[in-house]
Amino acid sequence: MSGSAADLVWVPEASAIAREAGARLREFFAHGVETEYKGDVDLVTVADRTVEKLIRTRLAEAFPEHGVYGEVGTRERMEGEFRWYVDPLDGTTNFAHGFPQFSVSLGLEQRPAGIAPGQDGRIVAAVIYDPMRDELYAAERGRGAQVNGKPMRVSRIEELAESLIATGFPSRKRHDSPNVHFYHEFTLRSHGVRRAGSAALDLAYVASGRLEAFWEFNLNPWDTAAGFLLVEEAGGRVTDFAGGPFQLNSREVLASNGLIHAELVGLFQEMFAGRNLAPIPTPREFAERRAARAAG
Repeated sequence: MSGSAADLVWVPEASAIAREAGARLREFFAHGVETEYKGDVDLVTVADRTVEKLIRTRLAEAFPEHGVYGEVGTRERMEGEFRWYVDPLDGTTNFAHGFPQFSVSLGLEQRPAGIAPGQDGRIVAAVIYDPMRDELYAAERGRGAQVNGKPMRVSRIEELAESLIATGFPSRKRHDSPNVHFYHEFTLRSHGVRRAGSAALDLAYVASGRLEAFWEFNLNPWDTAAGFLLVEEAGGRVTDFAGGPFQLNSREVLASNGLIHAELVGLFQEMFAGRNLAPIPTPREFAERRAARAAG
């Protein structure tokens, strides 16, 4: 992140809040929590509710004029210029099963006066905290992205065949999701597809170069607001599946290092159109293509 920490407007306070929230999640995780269903299959825990309340209180103390739009139901000061999208526990199903892959996600949207209710403002700050690895990802618009205070950039892999990518599947309406078909094709055409259960961390991993891309259907603004800015500030690209502008409520997110983005969009277009995809190269063809690229 360019500039000193003293130059940052929102990240220092938001980082402290995310770390405090993460510490509470670690306590809950160590002792176990009761779970319940907020829908047919969607889980929610006392940890989600407790930590969202903590974050809501701390944000009100640090930024009293800012609104809060929380995953568990908080809707406060929504008419203001600034709005925090809060996921207190992204990866609730993992958490409830004792699987240590979850995060706290805070993304700040700036909504200037006169903006239409359904129009996105600008995401201007982002913090994603992984409490189990003690990794804090942060960005402010125009100042780059960092992890634990060190600058981070997307990877330099140039084609899908050499990429590690990630996706997710909805807990609700799973039988209606077409994603298994994309999962199958992308698995065959890459080094592999990971499905780790926290979209916020998947986006942070694209930003930090651990993954080359991430896609998912039917996410919510609190899932993507922070990760969207991280990827952009780390040099990557985020769009919908057609390559159009990403929207917080678009229900489509395709994030990548930018270098393989056109290839991914092309695959989505071909699959949605029902056309036959290009044959997958054999190992020998792939090796020859790789050698030719290195020589050129």
